[in-house]
Amino acid sequence: MSEQIISAELVVKHNAARKADLDRDYASLGERLDRRGIAIEAIRDKVEKFAVAIPSWGVGTGGTRFARFPGAGEPRDIFDKIEDCAVISQLTQATPTVSLHIPWDKADPNRLKQAASRFGLGFDAMNSNTFSDAKDQKLSYKFGSLSHADAGTRRQAVEHNLECIEIGKTLGSKALTVWIGDGSNFPGQVNFAKAFERYLDAMREIYAGLPDDWRLFTEHKMYEPAFYSTVVQDWGTNYIIARELGDKAFCLVDLGHHAPNVNIEMIVSRLIQFGKLGGFHFNDSKYGDDDLDAGSIDPYRLFLVFNELVDAELSGAKGFDPAHMLDQSHNVTDPIESLMLSAVEVQRAYAQALLVDRKALEGFQEDNDALMATQTLKLAYRTDVEPILAMARLRTGGAIDPVAAYREAGYRSKVAAERPAVAGGGGGIV
Repeated sequence: MSEQIISAELVVKHNAARKADLDRDYASLGERLDRRGIAIEAIRDKVEKFAVAIPSWGVGTGGTRFARFPGAGEPRDIFDKIEDCAVISQLTQATPTVSLHIPWDKADPNRLKQAASRFGLGFDAMNSNTFSDAKDQKLSYKFGSLSHADAGTRRQAVEHNLECIEIGKTLGSKALTVWIGDGSNFPGQVNFAKAFERYLDAMREIYAGLPDDWRLFTEHKMYEPAFYSTVVQDWGTNYIIARELGDKAFCLVDLGHHAPNVNIEMIVSRLIQFGKLGGFHFNDSKYGDDDLDAGSIDPYRLFLVFNELVDAELSGAKGFDPAHMLDQSHNVTDPIESLMLSAVEVQRAYAQALLVDRKALEGFQEDNDALMATQTLKLAYRTDVEPILAMARLRTGGAIDPVAAYREAGYRSKVAAERPAVAGGGGGIV
């Protein structure tokens, strides 16, 4: 049996105080869904099986270009991070895997695997880092990595990614995510075509190092840290990369890596249609790549993305197997609380999308009835599925109210007493 960081007795007591209300709410929702021809147990069972990975870096406090304000009890190393991730998994029962970032999380792979297995955690996709310089790194990535003009720097970046694959093989990971910050800040600084060709050549070497049962996810981002141009700037370029590399290469969609008016759900549909959707980094955004809590700004968009995912799931789209991960920066909240709520929000969007009357929707679409088509989606979105989510957590050993249970346990105060305080740091432009 896996170890539990939060007392099992506390969780049982927490749930006992809320179960009667949950039972009534669940029964009431079940009756209302039954009138729509939906079996609440079928939705609950799917929610219980749905999972989203936690990024190791997400349990620390984020920052901006201006400053970073450390939080109490921040994890000191990857082993502290694993313990924080275990708390999230225990209380939500929705986050059974951790995604590592190398070299930030570099440690003996066997020790890492042992530490995670104590809490019943596995490992999701590996993440390489060639967008910043590591300690004692021979060559700098200031002017790029996989697309750098210097062959030696490109070789260093390729070898780093191959190392990530080797670490992941020991951990039981099955994917590598590659995001680069390569680009330019001034017109004329780089030759667009040559930089992209160098990137593709480097990625082909990385792709060749993948085990047969692995996938390669490439991630696009429209700006930052390069502000004039980025090498992998949008989903079209990302799609080209996946097609160029081969059958094991897929596009990763970060919900924050888009201009405000971009139709992300249509991008998701296109990538599904042509067999190149690899997965998601879930967050929210006001301007682009804010990495805010999932569903905090535009929960309806999150639902619309899942509407496309559920449509593909139910229609049996060929090769459809998206990876799900949170990717957020928590500057003013407790990261554990934000990640728990974000995992729940992703589950919520999935449950709501399962409620869409797809036969009716198709009929309205065929009849060009725009009003009733959009109202069909709104009916599902407006349904309060919280009783389903809470019941799924209760049945799988989680907490009916994860944040309340977490605060009752006093976990943050406990680790704050054990982990030394971290000094604040300024950003690069202050």
